[in-house]
Amino acid sequence: MDKKILVVDDSATVRQQVRAALADTGFEVVEAADGVEGLDAIAARQDLAAVVCDVNMPRLGGLQLLEMLSEQGKVPALPVVMLTTEGQPALMQRAKAAGARGWLVKPFKPATLVATLRKLTA
Repeated sequence: MDKKILVVDDSATVRQQVRAALADTGFEVVEAADGVEGLDAIAARQDLAAVVCDVNMPRLGGLQLLEMLSEQGKVPALPVVMLTTEGQPALMQRAKAAGARGWLVKPFKPATLVATLRKLTA
């Protein structure tokens, strides 16, 4: 049975790239277009193995989503990997403090994403 990965990104193109990267790797992709949709998806599902989340999104950004999950006690049981164009150490520290288990910079290498998710969901 495939492990379900929630991909939270306001870019349909990025969601599609992640879906393509995870095709045939034992992961199934569930998509959300922003942090609000991401929170709804996490609340509605008990079968998610991990979350891959952008930082900059409308309505609710990825760091805010991560911090809310942390406050709800969902992290670290539900591993969160940030996938973003951002590389500032301050943002990375904030994510780490809130429990992020990884930080990948776009454009990402599909093999790196797969390896990271395999490690976190093993």
